[in-house]
Amino acid sequence: MGLLVLLSLSIGVADFSWSGILQSLLTQSANSDSSLLLVSRIPRTIAIILTGIAMAVAGMIIQVVLKNRFVEPSMVGATQSAALGLLVVSLLFPASTLIVKMSVATIAAVFGMMLFMLLIHRIPPTDFLMIPLIGIVFGGIIEAVTTFIAYQTESLQMLSVWQFGDFSGVLAGRYELLWLTGGLCVLAYIIADKLTIVGLGDNIALNLGISKRQVTWIGVGMVAMMSAVVVVTVGMIPFIGLVVPNIVSRLMGDKLRRSLPAVALLGASAVLLCDIIGRSIRYPFEVPVATIFGVVGTVLFLWLLLRAPAEQ
Repeated sequence: MGLLVLLSLSIGVADFSWSGILQSLLTQSANSDSSLLLVSRIPRTIAIILTGIAMAVAGMIIQVVLKNRFVEPSMVGATQSAALGLLVVSLLFPASTLIVKMSVATIAAVFGMMLFMLLIHRIPPTDFLMIPLIGIVFGGIIEAVTTFIAYQTESLQMLSVWQFGDFSGVLAGRYELLWLTGGLCVLAYIIADKLTIVGLGDNIALNLGISKRQVTWIGVGMVAMMSAVVVVTVGMIPFIGLVVPNIVSRLMGDKLRRSLPAVALLGASAVLLCDIIGRSIRYPFEVPVATIFGVVGTVLFLWLLLRAPAEQ
């Protein structure tokens, strides 16, 4: 993680040298290197770390709540609904602040997830593959509606900014909403034991005095808010919430109190690595991190599915 942070701070199109930073510190005066570091490089790296943590933790929460390892926020309609809400509020109230847009996107994500949970209510818990399949179809329908509205209102270019996660536009003053996801991740760690008990089954949660409905809706609300903030700030990034929790679960088990910090660390490191690859593979141009992680995430997920159990 530390090495990836140093690489992320060092790589970029603009001229930058660590010797210039050292000279700025010694002379206690700002120069082009220190300004670039403070305005662009550090905000971008922090935004990448917070996004990776948020999407990985959100994926872990939704997998525990739905008791299914094959789902993530983009497979339950959360990110698509957030993009739809963001598009609608941008068209109706173009001068609204980021807080208003984030709030509307969060409400839309909550409603989208509620509708999805109603759709899968009658599916047997043992039918693991039907839930992600329904989620993919459900998310595709919402995305189609969003694209149709954008096409009719000539807003496809604006919509494409939210549909492809990219950190090239992150500067100081444009990413601070992501700190909210950090607070939500801390809250997730605080209630980790309750989430773990809910994931063990309805009867066990009832016997241990845990309100399944209350904990479930707290988890759904947290996932919706994390997804909305990420979409508003940097756009959609798929597969983080699917691949990272599965890798950590195989290595450390399903106890959230122990595995959640590892999920956050691996999520941040994975997004940092993909962003560095995206900045380097066609230098000086950038490939969006969502594209890189889509390829890497697909390969990793196929490996998880095809990998033989360790006992064999």
